[in-house]
Amino acid sequence: MATRKRSTYERLQPGPLNRQQRRELGRKIAAADPGLAVVHPDAAGIDIGNASHFVAIPPDREPVPIREFGAWTAALQEMAQWLTAHGIRTVALQATGVYWIAVQDVLEQAGLEVYLVNARGTKTLPGRKSDVQECEWLRKLHTYGLLRNSFRPPAEIRAIRTLWRQRDRWVQEAARAIQHMQKALTTRTVQLANTISDLSGVTGQAILRAIVAGTRDPGALAKLRDCRIAASEAELAASLQGTWREDVLFELRQTLEAYDFYQAQLAACERELAKYTAAVATRELPPPPPPPAGAAPLSPGKAARRATSRRKPQPGFDLAAELHRTMGVDLTRIDGINVLTTQVVFSEIGPDFSAFPSENHFASWLTLAPRHDISGGKVLRHVPAAGRNRVANALRMAAQSLVRSDSYLGARYRRLRARLDGPVAVKAMARYLACLIYRLVTKGQAYVDRGAAHYERKRQERERQALERRASNLGLKLVPAA
Repeated sequence: MATRKRSTYERLQPGPLNRQQRRELGRKIAAADPGLAVVHPDAAGIDIGNASHFVAIPPDREPVPIREFGAWTAALQEMAQWLTAHGIRTVALQATGVYWIAVQDVLEQAGLEVYLVNARGTKTLPGRKSDVQECEWLRKLHTYGLLRNSFRPPAEIRAIRTLWRQRDRWVQEAARAIQHMQKALTTRTVQLANTISDLSGVTGQAILRAIVAGTRDPGALAKLRDCRIAASEAELAASLQGTWREDVLFELRQTLEAYDFYQAQLAACERELAKYTAAVATRELPPPPPPPAGAAPLSPGKAARRATSRRKPQPGFDLAAELHRTMGVDLTRIDGINVLTTQVVFSEIGPDFSAFPSENHFASWLTLAPRHDISGGKVLRHVPAAGRNRVANALRMAAQSLVRSDSYLGARYRRLRARLDGPVAVKAMARYLACLIYRLVTKGQAYVDRGAAHYERKRQERERQALERRASNLGLKLVPAA
């Protein structure tokens, strides 16, 4: 008779140990002294798993310095008590999936300092691939200060981030429902999508609900047309002629009900988001320093604008005013940055950028800075930074929207597209937008657009100076044309 495999909970219950367990627990990791300065003497390392976690403390604190704890709450609390009882003050763990979140919360509640480490920083190190060796290896690296703590926004910003990501999921689900309804109509030769640009608008929703309610006359359906629709009533009636089947109508009815559900969930999410955003304190910035003596004042530039998106629905409350209050600056003055892009920056980072020493560090965290393979002081190749960042993706979309902008940033982006490949130009412009955001948030100054003509004059001046330098090196002198 085959024996039943024990669960992780049963395996970790106290009881007599077999020979293999005694051998594993009795083994000590002999750490050779690498000759480095000890930065964190009271350090521990945790290898995060799904069902259990391996924890390593210094070998001189416990005869068995490595223990395995379960992933349930009682086991995590026991882990925190075991660490504090042995004088541990700081713990290093890797960001593995979402399993580290509960561990970090319990350890922080116990008063321990948690270092959340990116796995890319340790994967190239030799060996240490098993669970027992990995936790001990993390402890050693953290003891000598070789691990960098990852950025994590405050708890109030993390709550807003959770709600904003949830809202984004509901927006995506509603968009899929609209596509599903469009497909159901097209299969019945109803070309409504070719006449109305958006089925989620007033006219599209009125016609869809009338069809589900039983109306089949194209003329009666066309009379539901809104006055702002470009298509005429006759054109709309012609596009609504089709063949109807009960199975397709049932599919359309269920999809419309799902769309209504997503809209209700979206509204509830926005109400909760408004409550959490209102709880964030107003950010007061110090007044900007006065300009140096003799400096010409800046032109007022373009007026502050509230950029909107035609593709993504706007929240049901005044999000722009709340962002201006909490961030301290109006980022929508930057061309290409709208309210939704600003909200992504606020929900993922927050109003405090002190974790990034400079704008270059900020761009590197956004994976918008290239990685260089350098050998002998020479750059061999440029390697794209790995990883996905929601703020970087939002800035890339903002950069692409500048292609027809009559502004300084628009002229800069068009110049980049003329010199570089499309994705490279988008990334370069997104990095420039990230640097502008960093300067505005950290310095509290308003953005002033100089216009496309100003950029062209500066570009021509730079090209003229470069040509003069080349001519001077050749022993020549440029003479302006008459």
